[in-house]
Amino acid sequence: MLYSYRFYLSWIISAVLMYVAFYFWHGVFLNDLNRISFSKGLFLGLAALVYLVISFVLYRTYESKLLAKYITQPVLRGVVSGIFLGFILFSLVTVLGISFTKDVNLTYILADCVWQLVEQIIGGIVIGLCKVIIFEPIPELVHRD
Repeated sequence: MLYSYRFYLSWIISAVLMYVAFYFWHGVFLNDLNRISFSKGLFLGLAALVYLVISFVLYRTYESKLLAKYITQPVLRGVVSGIFLGFILFSLVTVLGISFTKDVNLTYILADCVWQLVEQIIGGIVIGLCKVIIFEPIPELVHRD
């Protein structure tokens, strides 16, 4: 299956922006990255790879036939995709007990859930905007010599 410029640009840009949001939240605002017991470089490199995978799954969710059938507006579909994937990721991370802190309370869980949703909504909006902004002709309409 050949992917388009639209796919590559939206995949990479959304991954980068979600990673920046992750770094801002955990590295600057909460200062969680200082609690890591191993190499920060290794952690941040692995996190970058994880955000590439998350962005890919977000793009595939965005392009799903079910969402395309019920939500035709591109940016809104990106928001809904981000909410869906963000909640799935939050649930998975919470169930597995992956956390920077040992003091998990309801406030922490709610804040973490909201932030996870915000990260993935940012990625979904980028994918939706790329869908609108990046023009790609329909292959059947392109003149072939």
